[in-house]
Amino acid sequence: MAHPAFVKHQQTLEQALSAIANRGYWTPYPETPSPKNYGEQAAETGKAAFEAHLGKQFELDQPGQTGWHGGENSPYGIDLNIEYPVCEPDALVAASKQAMVQWQAIGAQGRTGVCLEILHRINQQSFEIAHAVMMTTGQGWMMAFQAGGPHAQDKGLDSVAWAWREQSFIPSEASWEKPQGKNPPIQMRKHFEIVGRGVGLVIGCGTFPTWNTYPGLFAALATGNGVIVKPHSNAILPAAITVRTVRAVLSEYGIDPNLVSLCVAPNRSVTQTLATHPDIKSVDFTGGNSFGQWLYDHCPQANVYAELAGVNNIVIDSTDSYKTMLGNIAFTLSLYSGQMCTTTQAIFVPAGGIQTDEGHKSFDEVCADLGKAIGRLLAKPEVALAVLGAIQSKDTEARIELANSGALGKVIQPSQALANPDFPNATVRAPVLLTCDAQDEAAYMEERFGPISFVVKVADTAAAIALSERVVSTHGALTVGIYSTNDAVIQSMTEATWRSKVALSINLTGSVLVNQSAGFSDYHGTGGNPAANAAYTDAAFVANRFRVIQRRYHI
Repeated sequence: MAHPAFVKHQQTLEQALSAIANRGYWTPYPETPSPKNYGEQAAETGKAAFEAHLGKQFELDQPGQTGWHGGENSPYGIDLNIEYPVCEPDALVAASKQAMVQWQAIGAQGRTGVCLEILHRINQQSFEIAHAVMMTTGQGWMMAFQAGGPHAQDKGLDSVAWAWREQSFIPSEASWEKPQGKNPPIQMRKHFEIVGRGVGLVIGCGTFPTWNTYPGLFAALATGNGVIVKPHSNAILPAAITVRTVRAVLSEYGIDPNLVSLCVAPNRSVTQTLATHPDIKSVDFTGGNSFGQWLYDHCPQANVYAELAGVNNIVIDSTDSYKTMLGNIAFTLSLYSGQMCTTTQAIFVPAGGIQTDEGHKSFDEVCADLGKAIGRLLAKPEVALAVLGAIQSKDTEARIELANSGALGKVIQPSQALANPDFPNATVRAPVLLTCDAQDEAAYMEERFGPISFVVKVADTAAAIALSERVVSTHGALTVGIYSTNDAVIQSMTEATWRSKVALSINLTGSVLVNQSAGFSDYHGTGGNPAANAAYTDAAFVANRFRVIQRRYHI
């Protein structure tokens, strides 16, 4: 019989399967925080639920607890003072591994149904999670709601759909009959059991603690594995709320909740101990190259799915919509103060300038006009504060100051500090825009995370395309863009992205930005360049997280 959770959410699953096949727009989780979508009391209830966590211990009833730890510092300057359980890594792994027996027993259909129910419950908590994301990451409210809530849920469902698609291809049993000429045929019965590879470890990041966590969490869970979520030390609350909900749903369906747990690590050595544990069979990580490389080098027992640093870039050859092109790029550079793994850092512009619908624009004019576009976008304080959010870390503040000093290039538009009257202790900074020559590779050819971008002078468009390809191939990127009215130039750039294996956006002048990724339609990362060794989400992201174990006998 079909599992009740699968029956309950089967229509959503079927629509998700259709969406990942057709790649059109679809979502079951509304991105607008409207009472029509979430109910009249949802906003008030969600905020109250968030506030109820402040200044308290976040109970999870996990095995091996040895104490409490917190220390999150809100970029908005509010006092969080939340403590979370600290548990022995070995105890979490052992309990998760033991719970996998029950999880395997309910089969792929049951696991898929329970995962869909978990996502449904998380969606009902979107306002609570949005406040948690906003106050731990510095995202503006609307981004925190959308990226931290429905868009993250889309990515989780994306993984569940792919996991079901891959597992549903495998029959549970089969009759095998081989003809033997005049002799009776050989007859066998074969059974095929889908078994998880082992416990998965998902290491969260400090800027998108749900969006970057849910793909790995649900890919591992839906394919039969237990999961330990190790959040970033400054963005624990969104992960803790998620894990509590997962554990509650598991319990309701008779599954040991210790299948999924939260690991709050007071120091990196705890994370390293977990990552190298012999029973950890997959590691999902978003973060810097140093620790990402450490995971590659030290986790031979696990499959590592990593999203690392990169140098996203745009080539400007020409445009028939100069003003809107500049506006689109200005928004791209300003959104969440550039604290996104998809934000453009290098903008390659020919030394001789570009042709536009407003006539020829020199290199210096393009630089100046882009700086002015950023200024226009952020001219109204209410708009600026909503778009920029707050700076997440002191390291990003230091990078901004370095760029502002002129040490990395000529400053076109310095980063200005803004005051937020609602959060007087928040650090809010507008983008800093610099210019340099192509040969100044030390300045722009490494990721400088935050609102720091370079307009890079190149010999011509062909040189810009070649440089873009080299940057991606050498240092990685999740996004590149091209602006051109010439089909041959667009084709040349397209072929360069095929070789360097990176997603391309062409002539974006509307409301879609190069640093946005739509669930069920866009592939976030390709797994083909140094910025990421996997894509969110495709078959390769889920299929190697389970094994098929067969048994056979004569009949």
